[in-house]
Amino acid sequence: MAKSPKPSTQSPALNRLIDQLSTLPGVGRRSAERIAFHLLKSPRDETVQLADAIRDFAINLKICSACGNATDTDPCPICANDHRDHQTILVVEKPSDIVQLETTGQYDGVYHVLMGRLSPLDDIGPGELNLDGLLDRVKKQNVREVILGMHPTAEGDGTALYLADQLNQLGVTLTRLARGLPVGAALDTVSKAVLGDALHGRRHVDS
Repeated sequence: MAKSPKPSTQSPALNRLIDQLSTLPGVGRRSAERIAFHLLKSPRDETVQLADAIRDFAINLKICSACGNATDTDPCPICANDHRDHQTILVVEKPSDIVQLETTGQYDGVYHVLMGRLSPLDDIGPGELNLDGLLDRVKKQNVREVILGMHPTAEGDGTALYLADQLNQLGVTLTRLARGLPVGAALDTVSKAVLGDALHGRRHVDS
């Protein structure tokens, strides 16, 4: 007679949390267990606040159908602002880059969020990024200038070169943030002054 399987000695709720956490990028099973046990040891109020924030994020946060930014409204407040220059698009890798650039107060155009950058080693190709949306905007919205705001890294440079090749075929003016940005630095780690200089010193891009 076959033996019945031993019942799990771990809480179903804990197992479910670990299973869900381990689906996140860069979080393996062991890391998920550490996070789960950290939450278990934390004050209950803190854990509930985290759960509420995730629930609010899932229910209320949207992706702007125009630019790809994370927003509570669609279109996002920047895309919906008629006082901004909609003929100039600054392309960034992630929504937090917009937050940083907006702190400079020196850019009045709109944005486009790729939600990443090309990275063959991580199997991230053009199909995984919000590239088609950018090309559609340039074709349909009489865009005058596209500013490439990729981070100054190897992957960022590769993404910028790919975009330049695609956009040059559409006859749009291409510029890139100036190299006042330190090599290897992310936009969310540099000062407002450096970002402002980079915006003003942007240069033309040749494919």
